[in-house]
Amino acid sequence: MKKPLLEAKNLTVSFKREEGFYKAVDKISFNIGSREVVGLVGESGSGKTAASLSLLKLLSFRGVVEGEVLFDGVNLFTLPERDLKKIRGREIGVIFQEPMTSLNPVLNIGVQIMEPMVEHENISWTRAREKALSLLNEVGIKDSARRMKEFPHQLSGGIRQRVMISMALACSPRLLIADEPTTALDVTIQSQIIELLKKIRKKTPMAVLLVSHDLGVVRELCERVMIMYGGRILETGNIEEIFKAPLHPYTRSLVQVSPFFEGKTRERASAIDSVPYQSHLSPGCKFQPRCSWGNEKCREVEPPLKDIKNKGWLDSGMAFNRQVRCWKYLDERGSYNGRSPAIGK
Repeated sequence: MKKPLLEAKNLTVSFKREEGFYKAVDKISFNIGSREVVGLVGESGSGKTAASLSLLKLLSFRGVVEGEVLFDGVNLFTLPERDLKKIRGREIGVIFQEPMTSLNPVLNIGVQIMEPMVEHENISWTRAREKALSLLNEVGIKDSARRMKEFPHQLSGGIRQRVMISMALACSPRLLIADEPTTALDVTIQSQIIELLKKIRKKTPMAVLLVSHDLGVVRELCERVMIMYGGRILETGNIEEIFKAPLHPYTRSLVQVSPFFEGKTRERASAIDSVPYQSHLSPGCKFQPRCSWGNEKCREVEPPLKDIKNKGWLDSGMAFNRQVRCWKYLDERGSYNGRSPAIGK
């Protein structure tokens, strides 16, 4: 079996507060194959952005990161900062969540796109300018020579996002981390950015980690998805399988509020309620306080993340190969109990 391009093992991210350490990410493990497009989905406060930024040690000084992150077999967490800088931007590109605050306000966008190419590819500024103009054209920015001279505050939100995409792709990375690339954009611009990312994905042989609160956006772009809540991964699987038969109650809620929901009825989506503080989360399943299925065991004992494969679901016409963290589908020993989901609901 081919080794994954990126592999995270027991990734934990903690932030220091007055009352102690708060775990934004709690021992999650996942991998991304070369050229695979994977979504990481969860609402605000789920830990998805902290997880994605920690992969390249881009968190603030208050963040404490533990675990391992292997990129092409190399543990990024043990690399000296000098060596890690050679990977950031060159091997792994990042589209940050807020273009206006991520772009340097005192440099024109041309310099900001050219800089990583000069730094990582050791090319002249003249050659970098040629490549930057080509990149801006590729992402749909017209009159690119003029735009190169403009500053972030002179650009619309959609143009700024396209500039961020250009910067992330400047050195042809092998992995692209896109953190909420359509957030704060109107529906029309969101659609354009999604189509742009699709086009880039078809043209460029790279892996993508798409971080989003919107399961619908992830369905447009990804092959596989990981559902995150309370710092934990609750479910993983093929994106189409997730939409046809979500297993975890949190996943069901996310699917049912998506515009792609095809079921006839919507149960009360408890996931829409406000997210509780970590101190209010149960010692068991993190979603239990908001779950309509929860019981005493869910409150006291956290279920493991287990492989769920097709056993007795053949009549659904679907080949399941999923991971889920929910006692509804596990027996006392934490093994799959053979229970099937409510298909199509």
